[in-house]
Amino acid sequence: MAYYKKQQLKSNKKWYPKAAIIGKPVTTKEVAKRLADLSSLSTGDVRSVLDLLGGVMGDYMNSGRTVKLDGVGTFYYTIDASGNGVDTPDEVSAKQVKGTRVRFIPEVSRGAGNEVTTRSMVSSSTFWELLDEDLPAGAVSDGEGGGTTPGGTGEDDEETDDPLA
Repeated sequence: MAYYKKQQLKSNKKWYPKAAIIGKPVTTKEVAKRLADLSSLSTGDVRSVLDLLGGVMGDYMNSGRTVKLDGVGTFYYTIDASGNGVDTPDEVSAKQVKGTRVRFIPEVSRGAGNEVTTRSMVSSSTFWELLDEDLPAGAVSDGEGGGTTPGGTGEDDEETDDPLA
């Protein structure tokens, strides 16, 4: 079940549903345990691979490639450029780059008529329920916290740096 909350846009004063996130983010340790339970690998083996995944993906993207993970989607770089652009192609330079972002496109499957039949990580049977507004402060996030731990202290319970733990 996914949750939404009610949000009013400042621009047009209209109300819309907005996805809400509950509790702390799922940790690498939790993902590794779940993947191990679904496979023939140990939790430590899965954790080791997950710990290395970001660096490997970054290495490929730094060499100008996209990274497509079957069943997940495609990751690629985009650039935030400074200023208002330049007048000629000859003036374009790396000095205009003020930031790099990683973008993500979820994997999709298409049917015979080219219609999207499935989208990775988005179940076609997702049930949306209005979030109870009486939850304690900090227990809910709009997902735009940029690395904060909604409803938590920022510390993982019993999390260790040992990939074999």
